[in-house]
Amino acid sequence: MMMISQQQRYCLRLLCINSRSVSIIGSGSCIRNKTNNHLSISSFSSMSNKVKKAADGHFRVVGSSSAGLPDFIEHWNRDLFKQVGYGLVAVSALSLPLVGDIILSSGLAIGSGGYWYLGLQDINSKQSIRRNFPVLGRVRYILESIRPEIRQYFIEGDEETVPFSRMHRSIVYKRARGISSTMPFGTKRDTLSPGYEWVNHSMYPTKLGEQRVMIGANNPLVKQPYSSSLLNISAMSYGALSDRAILALSAGAKLGEFSHNTGEGSISKFHKEGRADLVWNIGTAYFGCGSFGENGERVFDPELFKKNAQHVKMIEIKLSQGAKPAHGGMLPKEKITPLIAEARNLPWPVEQDCNSPPRHNAFSTPQEMCAFIAELRELSGGKPVGIKLCIGQPE
Repeated sequence: MMMISQQQRYCLRLLCINSRSVSIIGSGSCIRNKTNNHLSISSFSSMSNKVKKAADGHFRVVGSSSAGLPDFIEHWNRDLFKQVGYGLVAVSALSLPLVGDIILSSGLAIGSGGYWYLGLQDINSKQSIRRNFPVLGRVRYILESIRPEIRQYFIEGDEETVPFSRMHRSIVYKRARGISSTMPFGTKRDTLSPGYEWVNHSMYPTKLGEQRVMIGANNPLVKQPYSSSLLNISAMSYGALSDRAILALSAGAKLGEFSHNTGEGSISKFHKEGRADLVWNIGTAYFGCGSFGENGERVFDPELFKKNAQHVKMIEIKLSQGAKPAHGGMLPKEKITPLIAEARNLPWPVEQDCNSPPRHNAFSTPQEMCAFIAELRELSGGKPVGIKLCIGQPE
């Protein structure tokens, strides 16, 4: 059996950290990773000769080359941190008698004190990077905090879609300001790349009429059918979005002549101010059309529903959604403002969190759901009523 020293065990540990998979083949014949690069025992032993035990009891790699990092970062440790700290103290102490500038001396003294304060905190930290690289290790977290900005302003390409490309965002910004978003002199896209899509010109184009869908026109029970656009604004609640966002979406839907789904948070004053065609999303908490019952659960209120239904074009019963299938929701009381409470018909001031149960209590079977749909259609004056659900496995 091959005996491995403590230094060699440390080298093996380094290899395990820096490779995706390291295994010892046979009885110690070689070490191999998934890239099929072999490290012989002689190379392994030579590597272990570079590992030395430091004064603090930790093994460190001596004389190794770092992956593009300056040497002082590779060699930085607690002892070097203390040496630099002692040097700063000495410089700050001698600066006043030698230079005679009290401002410079005070600045050096403050800097030296801050250096020691941060370093001693790092030495006692639970984070290994700060503990092994006092003060200097904080630079890693600073760079990590500004990584999104560095990527956005210096690295990200115009066509990288995470989630929207810079080119698409620029078009939105220009159109929001009323500036022309037309780009002259062709396109920046690679038209020869695989997957590029385009629309061919037709020699005999046809004249298309208004592309809309009449919802409820074939149902004799629907007295107020709605002519819907093919593209509309999907459900996003007031509370999840701010008042300005809701007002902007509603006003944009009015200008574009398409509908705006209120989301489960019901109809707010900002939905009404935008004057868009609204689709009222009714969830399990019956916001805007329900109240708290005797047992503390939200129950459907027909009269309140009838009152608010006059502001909408269609009604949508939310059974489930992809973001939280078979789950309810919870709105913390700290986030409930007077305007949110008004839109959702919640008591103010709010004393408890507002929970949305995972299921409706107005119905429990498909037959009862159909009866509930008929009730909503009648209370709304014959407006279209639909359902929203997320279907997962077919069984």
